[in-house]
Amino acid sequence: MQFGLRRQVSATIPELKSVLSHPISPPPAPPFPAECTPEPSLNLQLQILLQPISQHSPYPSSYAPIFQFLTRHNFIKLGQQTHAQIVLHGLRPNAFLAAKMVAMYASSGDLDSAEVVFDRTDNPSSLLYNSIIRAYTRHGFPEKTLEAYTRMHFLGLPGDNFTLPFVLKSCADLSRVCMGRCVHGQGLRVGLEGDFYVGASLIDMYVKCGAIGDAQKLFDKMVVRDVASWNALIAGYMKEGEIGVAEDLFGWMEGRNIVSWTAMISGYTQNGFAEQALALFDEMLQEGSEIKPNWVTIVSVLPACSHSGALERGRRIHDFANGIGLRSNSSVQTALAAMYAKCGSLIEAQRCFDMIAQKGKNLIAWNTMIMAYASHGCGIEAVSIFENMLKAGVQPDAVTFMGLLSGCSHSGLIDAGLKYFNDMSTIYSVEPRVEHYSCVVDLLGRAGRLVEAKELISQMPMLAGPSVWGALLAACRSYRNLEIAELAARRLFVLEPDNSGNYVILSNLYAEAGMWEEVKKLRLLLKCQGMKKSPGCSWIEINGKSHLFMGADTSHPQAEEIYKFLEALYEKIKIAGYIPDTTFVLHDISEEEKEYNLTTHSEKLAIAFGLLNTSPGVVLRVTKNLRICGDCHEATKFISKIYEREIIVRDLNRFHCFKDGSCSCGDYW
Repeated sequence: MQFGLRRQVSATIPELKSVLSHPISPPPAPPFPAECTPEPSLNLQLQILLQPISQHSPYPSSYAPIFQFLTRHNFIKLGQQTHAQIVLHGLRPNAFLAAKMVAMYASSGDLDSAEVVFDRTDNPSSLLYNSIIRAYTRHGFPEKTLEAYTRMHFLGLPGDNFTLPFVLKSCADLSRVCMGRCVHGQGLRVGLEGDFYVGASLIDMYVKCGAIGDAQKLFDKMVVRDVASWNALIAGYMKEGEIGVAEDLFGWMEGRNIVSWTAMISGYTQNGFAEQALALFDEMLQEGSEIKPNWVTIVSVLPACSHSGALERGRRIHDFANGIGLRSNSSVQTALAAMYAKCGSLIEAQRCFDMIAQKGKNLIAWNTMIMAYASHGCGIEAVSIFENMLKAGVQPDAVTFMGLLSGCSHSGLIDAGLKYFNDMSTIYSVEPRVEHYSCVVDLLGRAGRLVEAKELISQMPMLAGPSVWGALLAACRSYRNLEIAELAARRLFVLEPDNSGNYVILSNLYAEAGMWEEVKKLRLLLKCQGMKKSPGCSWIEINGKSHLFMGADTSHPQAEEIYKFLEALYEKIKIAGYIPDTTFVLHDISEEEKEYNLTTHSEKLAIAFGLLNTSPGVVLRVTKNLRICGDCHEATKFISKIYEREIIVRDLNRFHCFKDGSCSCGDYW
């Protein structure tokens, strides 16, 4: 079929040459997209369109329908040849013809030629400006769109319902709400506010610029509201965290489409409502549902699996994606790789990454895998992925180096990490941010180079944040450096006064040094401020269902069984050499009470539940909302050895893979 189409197109070229009677060699037959299917009478249509320009002095406007036809059928090479004939005939395109030529070049991605045609046209019209504005917007040049619209307005050319949606999209892309309001006012003056496309674009612009109140007012004034307006407002309220309002709008809405469902699922996911996102996705899969998920819906719901550690749910969604032909979709495979990595399955993450064609591996895909290996403490693998990315010709960004430095830090690759940090700005033109400095401070701290870490902080071009001082304090705890710990802790007391963990670390260092007066002062300060430790929670997925545990939780149906199991478990690991570390208990209570307090930490409850409800040899995957405490870390090492289980714990900072009595983090996290 494609060969036949090529033959048809080839046949038109000598005919075009003959009619135009100009000695230009015909170009080779243009490549023809397989998905394009022109009408059977293609040659006849082109012959009819060519007749007006067969005369000795054709009018420029006679070329307009030819360009329109060639654009519609993607015959760009023929369009270039026709443009060449216009130039050689000494004709200057008028605004009407130029608009068609700009549209043709823009459709092929040749913005340079589109701009040349636009700039060389005298007396531009609204139609011509619409063509270039559309071109700039669709090819991702919002600044140029607004510049063109400003010139158009200055010339007194009125915008219409084709102009304003593109201009408003550019305002949204640049968060230029003031400019958007000006465009809104101009639309009002020419009576365009009631237009479907303009109205929906205005709501979308206000939403994306964070002016949800203006979007709601405009929505309330609309006599007829199309689906796009509803969808934009739903997305806006989800973005603002107004979940209830978005749910009400979704409930009232008639004629929901795939965008409506996806906006809700994406909103739930972004706001941390993983179960609601998954429940709505499951509703779309039901037999009676008229609207089924597409690739955007799948990309939106997968982070919900990551958030709740729902690996089995993620696998089922993966199967569904394959079933609807998305096996080769690079965006879906990238999202799947991220989900598997965050659920603790690096092998499956790598498999999804490998499914992406080499040309389809964009910066996001490479960054996903670098971050995946880094979070699992696999620094060497993260470095290998980075080097492969460079070989593929993909340039790194700030996110790339965040993952790379984190991976080097977690794996103790000190020299490599420092080299990459220095190369960021000198070789790759990426300026380090606070989070990059945090990684390097952690890197130096891991090596015990605390003075260098402190000096690096003093040389930072921006103020050091909690992550930087927190990394230094953690290193001081490991190397028992009280002097620098005091400096870091005092800064943290100001930057994050409600974080009790910083007080606990300093208090423990004072206790180890026998500075009991300082311990007393710190505990008194904690008591006076009424500070409480952030509530920890952990969850584990068993048979496709997530089970959540809070510290000292007794609400679970198996609570009694879990606590009995933990009591016996503690006796076993104590015999094996485990000693409870009560320094991690903040409360001023007896040692016996402190020891019991440790047994009820949420991650221990989740692990006990997993051991009770899975077969021997099954990998346990636990997610915790905070950093795993030292005692739980030590206890889990013993549990993994005694019960011969691999236990993967994802905490706030990284993954810990416990196996045969040791952890992948090397006891530094």
